Amino acid sequence: KYEEIYPPEVDEFVYITDDTYTKRQLLRMEHLLLKVLAFDLTAPTINQFLLQYIQRHGVCIRTENFARYLAELSLLEADPFLKYLPSQTAAAAYCLANYTVNRSFWPEALAAFTGYSLSEIVPCLTDLHKACLDAPHCQLQTIKEKYKHSKYLQVSLLEPPAVLPLQ
Repeated sequence: KYEEIYPPEVDEFVYITDDTYTKRQLLRMEHLLLKVLAFDLTAPTINQFLLQYIQRHGVCIRTENFARYLAELSLLEADPFLKYLPSQTAAAAYCLANYTVNRSFWPEALAAFTGYSLSEIVPCLTDLHKACLDAPHCQLQTIKEKYKHSKYLQVSLLEPPAVLPLQ
């Protein structure tokens, strides 16, 4: 029901249970479950944060696609990326994409919005930069192939700078 585009009506659930439960009983049980879960139904993902950052401080479609590519690359390596919050990885993906395409890192508006300064993102940014540089040599090429398509403006063919001027 939570992720459905057109969630079923409560009456449909009553029908599915063959009228074992009333509409009121089902709604009370749903409320109880949500209360027990503290309405915590999903964990936020890198893509959710990335979308917020892009909406807050827009970039060209090439930069957006490259940031999405970088975010997906981070999913291939548990180490080092599991030590970062999804919001940090999204920020690093935004930074690296923005620098690669536009030669600009982390806008002040996003620093204020997220509470992350560029220096706080640097460790994750450095790991993501390394992952991006190593991507052509990685055994798993599906993500790279996906982003080679014209639909994504062939962003996986972009070469990030060999060195990031972070010092």
